[in-house]
Amino acid sequence: MSASREEALQIVTEMISPQVANIMACAATSTGFGSHLPTLALENVFGALWCRPGLNRRDRSLLTLGILIALRATSELSVHIPAALNNGVTQQELEEVIYHASAYAGFPAASAALAVARQSFPEAAA
Repeated sequence: MSASREEALQIVTEMISPQVANIMACAATSTGFGSHLPTLALENVFGALWCRPGLNRRDRSLLTLGILIALRATSELSVHIPAALNNGVTQQELEEVIYHASAYAGFPAASAALAVARQSFPEAAA
């Protein structure tokens, strides 16, 4: 089951931002190098996966964070950490995900994720 383009854009708007949704919407008319990547993300990630039944957005965010930490995908984490917060993950839960990932993804991966997460919580970085 794939969501419509409008449903996928709504998910991006709610999880990430209206600005990112607008970029993805405009990408369909772009012809530059790599211009199809946002469309692929919109259709295959947000349209086909984030709207599936079986897991709610909060649970999908927790799973996504674990995978991104393991991959050391820090640029993606910088998008998905705020998205997770928008999806109901708490700061304390995010902290526990990072701690837990240190055992399974390795300390360097967890440390990199912590550095990204601290950007979302500058008051807690001290």
